[in-house]
Amino acid sequence: MGTGGTDEAAEAGALALRPLSARSVVLSLLLGSHPPELPVKDLVRGVEPFGVGGSTVRAALSRMVAAGDLHREDTVYRLSDRLLERQRRQDEAVRPRTRAWDGDWEMVVITATGRGPAERAELRARLTALRLAELREGVWLRPANLTRPLPADLAPVTQHWTARPTAPARESAETLWPLDTWSETAQALLAHIAGATRPATRFTAFAAAVRHLLTDPVLPPELLPPDWPGPALRAAYAAYQEELTGQLRARAARD
Repeated sequence: MGTGGTDEAAEAGALALRPLSARSVVLSLLLGSHPPELPVKDLVRGVEPFGVGGSTVRAALSRMVAAGDLHREDTVYRLSDRLLERQRRQDEAVRPRTRAWDGDWEMVVITATGRGPAERAELRARLTALRLAELREGVWLRPANLTRPLPADLAPVTQHWTARPTAPARESAETLWPLDTWSETAQALLAHIAGATRPATRFTAFAAAVRHLLTDPVLPPELLPPDWPGPALRAAYAAYQEELTGQLRARAARD
């Protein structure tokens, strides 16, 4: 028996490639749309290249409205507020807002006490999403090269400082983030994307790419290993989103 299927499954697992579904395609189309709303006819046409039928899409849309993922007005579907936040994070992952780095670091110290496990886990997830890394329990930091402000609702539970660690910045970055591992996965995704030709295969590859970009620490260039693949992966994903948007517009123009 050949090993092609086994190798393909192993690659999919290693690259976090998830099975194609009507929901995932609909979300990808809406997350890439600005404003994040589309008529049902555009959504049905948009999923056709991926082999998803119209009845399957309509059933998925109904479930997503019932779950609070989407809002419907007449025949137009729009992302819910919760998913608008996901779109914002995805947009920033693809086009991060940075500034020249002067050597300062952001430091966020958790000051709240008496929180339960769920609250602690939620706060950790939020700080991680802000591209901060935990130096030790309750102390999070990163180079101050991002222009994004910290959410105002973090103020009651944290204190925000600017600092200059005494340790070499490059060594600190290598300790706080798994840069080599991130780079290897990004390079593997770029190679997989380059070899993908089927629409469904390309879709799953780019879905994994944007999930990986959400974990890019977006460090100053001087703190990154040589040949850092972050910009190349962002450019590839941005081009794919433009391609999908262009296809939607072309189908709508043919109406």
